[in-house]
Amino acid sequence: MNFSTFEPAYEAILDDFGFDRAADERARDAAADLATPFPLDRLADWRGETVAVAGAAPCLADEVELARDADVVVAASTAVDVLADRGVAVDCMVTDLDKNPETAAALTRDGVPVAAHAHGDNLPAVREWLPRFADERTLATTQAAPVGPVRNTGGFTDGDRAAFLADHVGAGELVFPGWDFDDPDVDPMKAKKLDWAARLLRWLERRRDEEFAVLDGRREAADETLEAILGGELTGDPGGD
Repeated sequence: MNFSTFEPAYEAILDDFGFDRAADERARDAAADLATPFPLDRLADWRGETVAVAGAAPCLADEVELARDADVVVAASTAVDVLADRGVAVDCMVTDLDKNPETAAALTRDGVPVAAHAHGDNLPAVREWLPRFADERTLATTQAAPVGPVRNTGGFTDGDRAAFLADHVGAGELVFPGWDFDDPDVDPMKAKKLDWAARLLRWLERRRDEEFAVLDGRREAADETLEAILGGELTGDPGGD
């Protein structure tokens, strides 16, 4: 996913949430000052493989085998801890540093790549935690335009960014343990973010010309929003960045 393709969705997200693009860019620039380049060919062994994109919903505990059986496991935020408790190692963590940054830092030091996301609300965390990460295992990401070593391969929440990253490096089948778009225990802001995650996964699904079971029953609503903001960008070659 290149940024010019993703930008209309990003602008729609900014508008819907009232987020400040300049704040995203300040966090991105701080990450760019702290990070080193992370060549995506370090993830070349994901190509053509079944990748489990593990979400952090409570249902993950009941869906661990879906991750265990995958070739590659990419985990969003605290999904890493749930999987570790059940003996499932991850191949990558995707996080915006808001819940378990100490886990992320430790993973990089153990040789596991971490995609660490900088956005307008986490600048202090970026400045505190990125220096504690092992540089060669840290992929700095942004939802704004990429700069220097900071990449944008698409996505908004930790979970859907993990899916877009897997797609970007050539993953085969994507499976989704630990996802619940209707979790009744999340607050209104998180519920709204989950709505956007579903929309973006639907976009990715259409671009890949496949179906993710996790989106069953949600496609029509997602398509209505996507058609309005993306139009002809809904399908086609995802491209590079």
